[in-house]
Amino acid sequence: MHENPLFSKLGAIVAGRRSKWITLLVWVLLTGILSVFLPNVNSQENNGASKLPIDSESLQASDTMRAQFPSDEGVPALVVWYREAGLTDPDIAAIQKIAKQLTDTPLTAQKGLPPLHQMPAQAVKAMLSKDGTLLVLPISFNEGTETNVLQADLKKLQEIAANQLGTDPFALQVGEAGLYARITGPVGIQTDATALFKGADFALLLATVLLVLILLIVLYRSPILAIIPLVGVGFAYGIISPILGFLAKQGWITVDAQSISIMTVLLFGAGTDYCLFFVARYRQALLEEKDKYTALRVSFGGAAGAIGMSGLTVIVSLLALLFAHYGSNHRFAIPFSVAIFIMAIASLTLVPALLAIIGRVSFFPFIPLTPEMRAEKEARKGRKIRVQKPVGKMSAALGHVVTEKPKSVLAVSLIILIALAAFAPQIKFTYNILESFPSTMPSREGFSLLSEHVSPGSLAPVKIIVNTQGKEADVQGALTKLPYVESVSKPVDSKKDAAYKAYELIFKEDPYVLSSIDRIPEIRSTTEQKLQEAGLSTPQVWVGGETATQYDTKSVVERDTYMVIPVVIIVIALLLLIYLRSIVAMVYLIATVLLSYFSALGAGWLILHYFMDTSAIQGLIPLYAFVFLVALGEDYNIFMVSSIWQERNRLKLRDAIRLGVSTTSSVITSAGLILAGTFAVLASLPIQVLVQFGVICAIGVILDTFIVRPFLVPSITMLLGDLSFWPGKIKQQPQSGLQK
Repeated sequence: MHENPLFSKLGAIVAGRRSKWITLLVWVLLTGILSVFLPNVNSQENNGASKLPIDSESLQASDTMRAQFPSDEGVPALVVWYREAGLTDPDIAAIQKIAKQLTDTPLTAQKGLPPLHQMPAQAVKAMLSKDGTLLVLPISFNEGTETNVLQADLKKLQEIAANQLGTDPFALQVGEAGLYARITGPVGIQTDATALFKGADFALLLATVLLVLILLIVLYRSPILAIIPLVGVGFAYGIISPILGFLAKQGWITVDAQSISIMTVLLFGAGTDYCLFFVARYRQALLEEKDKYTALRVSFGGAAGAIGMSGLTVIVSLLALLFAHYGSNHRFAIPFSVAIFIMAIASLTLVPALLAIIGRVSFFPFIPLTPEMRAEKEARKGRKIRVQKPVGKMSAALGHVVTEKPKSVLAVSLIILIALAAFAPQIKFTYNILESFPSTMPSREGFSLLSEHVSPGSLAPVKIIVNTQGKEADVQGALTKLPYVESVSKPVDSKKDAAYKAYELIFKEDPYVLSSIDRIPEIRSTTEQKLQEAGLSTPQVWVGGETATQYDTKSVVERDTYMVIPVVIIVIALLLLIYLRSIVAMVYLIATVLLSYFSALGAGWLILHYFMDTSAIQGLIPLYAFVFLVALGEDYNIFMVSSIWQERNRLKLRDAIRLGVSTTSSVITSAGLILAGTFAVLASLPIQVLVQFGVICAIGVILDTFIVRPFLVPSITMLLGDLSFWPGKIKQQPQSGLQK
C-alpha cells in the first residue's frame, strides 16, 4: 500500500502505543469542558432572524410603515372562528368576551385588535363570511418578537378561549360538529413552523443514529466496528455544539432550527463516511502488517490525504455560501464548515486512537490477519489454510468490467444519467410557505377555511405606501382595476406627514402562490404610473407585506443560485487541480458530478411529482442540493481516484484502475448507502422543504455511489489513458502480477 511518510508520522503521533490514550483523553476533556462552560447550539436558536438583505424593498416598506404609521404596524395573527352550521349568537357573544379580556389584559407582545366587544351584535355579524359560518379576529403583535414569546401568547389565548367557551375550540378536529378555532396568518405560520422543527429535532437525531448503526452492522457484520464511527461522530458533535453555541451567543453567527436539523444529518452522514474511509485503509493494512501500530501508520499515510482533501472540498463548498445574500443560505456557511472541519479532525485523531486501543478485535468476528497469522491460526486448529482476500468477488468483478469494457460501461452510464437529467427542466418551483407544511397543521387548516369562505388574499394583504407630495392621485381606483385584485382599502393618511398614504390590497387568490408573488412588480409600476400622471416625476412607492417579502425572497434566492454555483465549481476545480495535478482529471471529475447533480434533480422530480404528489418544489432546493451533492460527490471521486493515483507509478494504468476500483468499492458503497440513508431520514419529517431536500440528495448520493464512482469516472480514466494525468506524466512500468 502506498503511503505518505509525513502522514505516517502524524499517525504515530495520534495513535502510537502511548499517544493513543493521550488522544482519547484530550477528546474526553475537551468535550466535557466545552459542554460545561459553553451553551449548546440548540439553546441559541434564532428562528425569527431576518432572511432578506437590509436593502430589500419589502423591508424598506416595513421601515417606512413603521416610521409613518407607527400605530398601525404589527404582525398579524388571524384567529379563524368557524362553525359548519353557522356561527350562533352565543358564539359571537363568547368571541366578544374574549376580545374584551384581551383588550383589558393584553398578551405580552400584543399590539392591538378590533374592539369587537364594543360593537353591537349586528355589526359583528356583518363581519361574518357570506355564508355566516366564519369570523376572523385579527390580533397584531409587535414586530421582531421572539418566537417563544409568540408561542406563549398564543397558548394563553387558547386558554382564555377555553375558559370562556367551556371547551377548547382549538382542540376540536376539522369536520367535527361544533365551534372550532384556528390561528393562521404570519404569526400562526411562524409559530407552527418552529414547533414542527422543535418536535423533529430529537426524532431526527434518534432516527439518524439508529439508521447509521443498523446499516453499519448489516454492511460490516461487526458490532464493535459499527459503534466506533458513531463514537467519533458523538464526540465531534459534543465539541461542535458548544462551539457553535458560543459563536451564536456572541452574535458572530446565527443558527435556526432548520440549519441545525440539516447539520445533524450532514454530520452523521459525512462523518461516518470519513471514519469508514480510514477503517477501510486500516483493514487493508492489517492484512499485510502483523503489528497493529505499523498498520495504523501505514493506513494513516494512505488515507489522511484523501480524507483531508475530501473534508476540505466540503468545507470550501459550504463557505461559498458566504457569497449568498439570503439569510438561510448565508447562515449555513460557518456552522456547517465548522462541523465538517471538526469531524474531519475526529476521523484522523480520535478514530485512529480508538482503533489502536481495540486493534484487530474492532473487526470481530471477521478479524483481518496477515497470511502468516492466518497460517498459524489454521495450523493450531488443524484446518486447511484459507487465503483472506483483500477484496470480495463483487469488488474484483467490478474492477474487471470497468477496465475490460470501458466503452460499453461509459455508454450505459451516460444514457442513464442523461435520461434522468432530461427531467430537470420540467421542475416547477414554489415559494408558497404553506406548501412546506402538513395539511393538518393548524395555521394551514385556518388558511384553508379562509380560502373556502373568505378571500384567501385576506391571509396576507399587500401593503402599499406612497408619498403623494400633496398631489391628488387615485391609486385605489387604479389598483382596484387590476383583474387579480379582490379589493383595495381607502387611503389612510400618516399622522406624521399627510403626504404619505397607505393602502391594503387583497388578492383574489392565495397570496403565497407564484402567480401572486409575480404580480408585485406590476402593482408597484401601476402605482408609480398613477403618481406620474398626477405630476410626480420621481414617485416614491413602497410595497410590503408577506407577498412582497416572498417576491424579494424569490429574487434573492435566484441571485444566490446563479452566484454561488459558479463559485463552488471554481473552488472545487482549483482544489482538484492542486491535489491531482491534472487539468484533464479535474475537468472530467467536475463534469461527472455536475451531470450527477442534474440527474439527481430530474430523478428527484420524478419521485416527488409522480409518486409523492408534489406539484412544485421549494425554490431554495436547487442551491442547497447543489452545494451538498457536488461537495459530497467529489468526496467519493477523490477517495477512489486517489487510490488510482497512488498506484499509478508502480502498476500499469489498467491495473491501477482495476485495483483502485476494487479496493474502494465496498467502503464507498457502504459510505454512500449510509449518507443516502441519513438524507432519506429527512423525508420522514413533516416539513416539505426538508422532505424534498432529503429525497433529491439521497438520490444524488445513490447515483454517485452506484454509477458515477464505480463506472463513469474509471471508464473515462481508462479510455483517456495517460492523458488523464496531463500535464503530469505516468511512469511506464513493466507488467504487474495482477490478473487481467
